Amino acid sequence: MKRHVEFERLHNFRDLGGYRSADGRTVRWGTVYRADSLGKLRGADWERFLGLGIGTVIDLRYPWEIEAKGRVPEAERFRYVNLSIEHRPYDQAEIDPDLDPWRYLADRFAEVTEDGVEEIRQALEAIAHAPGPVVFHCTSGKDRTGLIGAFVLTLIGVERADVLADFALTELATERLAADWRAANPGRVMKWPSYGRAPAVVMELVFTDLEARYGSVEGYLKDRVGLTESTVERLRARLLTGDGSRAT
Repeated sequence: MKRHVEFERLHNFRDLGGYRSADGRTVRWGTVYRADSLGKLRGADWERFLGLGIGTVIDLRYPWEIEAKGRVPEAERFRYVNLSIEHRPYDQAEIDPDLDPWRYLADRFAEVTEDGVEEIRQALEAIAHAPGPVVFHCTSGKDRTGLIGAFVLTLIGVERADVLADFALTELATERLAADWRAANPGRVMKWPSYGRAPAVVMELVFTDLEARYGSVEGYLKDRVGLTESTVERLRARLLTGDGSRAT
C-alpha cells in the first residue's frame, strides 16, 4: 500500500501503517493517519477523504488558527476534538537565518513537551480509544503532528530509525508547503531558508533531550504526560496486527 495519500490541496497526508514493531508485528494500514490542515479539503479532495472511513479527527492547532483557516468540513460528522499541544506561538518564516535551525526547532519542541502534557495525553488517548480510523493534524502536518506521530510509533514499539524516517517524510512536501506560504503572504519575505523542512535530526535531538531528562521517551510519556499502561496496551492492540513472532 502507498503511504502518501494523494490530494490536490493537502500536501502531507500519510498513513502510518506498514511499520514493523520490535516484536515482529506490523502497524495496520488504514487505521491512523497524519495530515496537514483539513480545512483545505474541497471537492474531489473531500470525497477522497470521506472514502477513507475516518471517524475521529484530532486537530492540534490553536483555536485562532482554526478560526482563521477553518476546521474539517462538516465537523459534526466526526468525533472532532481540538487539542492545542503548543502553547507558545512563533513564526517560522521569521526565524533568524543565522541560528542553528535544527537546534532551534528542537528547543521549540521541548517547550511543547513541557507545556502541552495534558493535550498530548488526551491526543494519545483519543487515538488509542477511537472506534475506527483516526487522523491527527496541524497546519503543515510537520511539527505538532510530527511529534504525536513519533510518540505513537515509539509507544507501539517501532524502531527508532523508522520513527525518525517517518518524521522526515515531510521533506517531500516542503516545496509545496513553502509555495502555499508565499501564495498566502504575497507582501512578506520568508527570512528563514529552512521553512517547511523536517529532517530526522530534529526529532533525534528531541528524543535525546527527553532521554536526558526522563531516562527514555517512554519514561517521559509515563511519568510526565501521565499515560497509563492500559492506554499503551490499548494503542498496541488497536494499531498492531500479526502474532508477534519474528522470522529467524
